[in-house]
Amino acid sequence: MQHIIITGGSSGIGKATAKLFVKAGANLTIIARNWEKLEKTKIELEAITSHSNQQILTLKADVSQQEQVEIAMQTAIAKNGFPDVLITSAGIAYPGDFIDIPVEIFEQTMAVNYFGSLYCIRAVLPMMQQQRRGQIVLVSSGAGILGIYGYTAYGASKFALRGLAEALRAELKPYKIGVSIVYPPDTDTPQLEAENKIKPPETKRITETAKVWTAEAVATEIIKGIKQRKFAITPGLEISLLYRFHSLLSPLLNWYVDRIVNQIKSKKY
Repeated sequence: MQHIIITGGSSGIGKATAKLFVKAGANLTIIARNWEKLEKTKIELEAITSHSNQQILTLKADVSQQEQVEIAMQTAIAKNGFPDVLITSAGIAYPGDFIDIPVEIFEQTMAVNYFGSLYCIRAVLPMMQQQRRGQIVLVSSGAGILGIYGYTAYGASKFALRGLAEALRAELKPYKIGVSIVYPPDTDTPQLEAENKIKPPETKRITETAKVWTAEAVATEIIKGIKQRKFAITPGLEISLLYRFHSLLSPLLNWYVDRIVNQIKSKKY
């Protein structure tokens, strides 16, 4: 029976992915900061288990704190065994104009989105290397492929994950450890709802034409990509094209964005 560890597993994409793994019969550990959400999620997951001895473990930890991550991973492995799959889905986003975003927000975003993934990987990797198996899945974003107006803090952290994933893929292949990186499009989650309340108008206009996915649909693509051991998991045609042809499409995309920004700025001033 596989053991899946998911950070940020109490809401959004992480929670939707957890449900699919539980329905498939896996043992599961979910890690998040909010104990109330964790307990509520555990009840939901236990209600859909496929057999009586299936283990659902919830652990409270802030992934930006290395010591908390290490303790959580040690506990997860002690109780549920070898981590067959690690999914780092915990993340935060704070859109805004670069000059208006406090430096502390940049630091916090990088701490959660980038170092939060790095700490988790460091905590489980020695065992995976020893066993010569396992899969690591980092959840990035469409904003990790293309720099988007208003996402200087968020986008930078998600671009960093891409660099980490690409380097790790090469390093870990000899150990037969798979590495995947997911680029979800805008997804109907509590995080997106919170972002929409503070997005600059330019960001709203740029992103409003894209289809908003359900967390369940993205989770389905993640599971499919894991089974196929794909490196880049790109849900939907738009993200797939953006990932493959970003360099070619960049001039056109820049023109489109500049046009929207100029229209909005001219109304402001």
